[in-house]
Amino acid sequence: MRNESLDFLKTLVNTPSPVGHEARGQRVWLDYVSKFADTTFSDAYGNCVAVLNKGGSPRLMLAAHADEIAMVVNFIDPEGFIYVRKMGGVDPAITKAQRVNIHTRNGTVKGVVGNVAPHLTKVEKERKLPEIHDLFIDIGAGSAKEAEKLVRIGDPITLADEFELLRNDLAVARAFDNRIGTFAVAETLRLLHSAKAKLQAEICAVSNIQEEVGLLGARQIAYSLKPDVALVVDVTHATDYPTVNKAQHGNIKLGQGPAVTHGGCNHPEVVARLEHLAKSKRIPLQHEAMSATSGTDTDVIFWTRGGIPSGLISLPNRYMHSPVELVNLADLEKIPELMAAFAQSLKTGEEFKVKI
Repeated sequence: MRNESLDFLKTLVNTPSPVGHEARGQRVWLDYVSKFADTTFSDAYGNCVAVLNKGGSPRLMLAAHADEIAMVVNFIDPEGFIYVRKMGGVDPAITKAQRVNIHTRNGTVKGVVGNVAPHLTKVEKERKLPEIHDLFIDIGAGSAKEAEKLVRIGDPITLADEFELLRNDLAVARAFDNRIGTFAVAETLRLLHSAKAKLQAEICAVSNIQEEVGLLGARQIAYSLKPDVALVVDVTHATDYPTVNKAQHGNIKLGQGPAVTHGGCNHPEVVARLEHLAKSKRIPLQHEAMSATSGTDTDVIFWTRGGIPSGLISLPNRYMHSPVELVNLADLEKIPELMAAFAQSLKTGEEFKVKI
């Protein structure tokens, strides 16, 4: 990966972007993509768009969500300990004993999620898994009055873990889900910028908000942009580690390329085009089947305004929704290559329709 792109990825991942509070991360994204776009803008709730070759046809939307799972201050007890609610799929069992950042109007307040030492607990054969309301955060305050000078109800909270390179193209961070998606969309725009004269389609690169709590931003921006076709980038579960049932969850590996999903919201002609382009560009692809839903923004984009032909491209991710999400950067680099090829393949006025 080129150094400038890696620096952008690190900054994007390390910038807190909790659900409903994505503005800081969106600013990082907009600053980067503005160099490769004709115009950029944001809407009322913070969905961000960068447009290339405005007025081209068809209109292609490249979309990924900017938000990360998080917690929020819900209650401060008389001793100054903070209790939380979750925003998105936070696992309370792995959140205990973690360092956290509370994002207040006056800056970041550091804290830790308390964990009772095993010496002070009764050892049982099966320990009860904690619920989110069992977690408490210690910010070093001695009373509620002292804590309330620092934080208030509604302040978002993220884990303090940041981006690190491991080895063999592997990188670890909290919340690669889904800054890798917004990174890939931005990098696609960069690749297309140098080939603008060859583009017939209008490209709308989108970094949308609040996916983790209901695919909300994608509903808003897909409705307002009215794209003719859409590619969505998200993470998927890598299943190449112990205890994962491949018969149930599929066989997805790090280092074997991105995955395309078949069925449901994924338009067969869009998927076929992606497969053809991947083969011609020698981009390795993995394959996933879906049941009723994909669990991504594709689920709401595809039915907007009577139906938008859509395709989902996913990056394999070990240990999703944890502080140690693990991805392969070589896999990640293939996604912008594939999306750029798709954009360049579009002919003026081209439509995607199921063959009957």
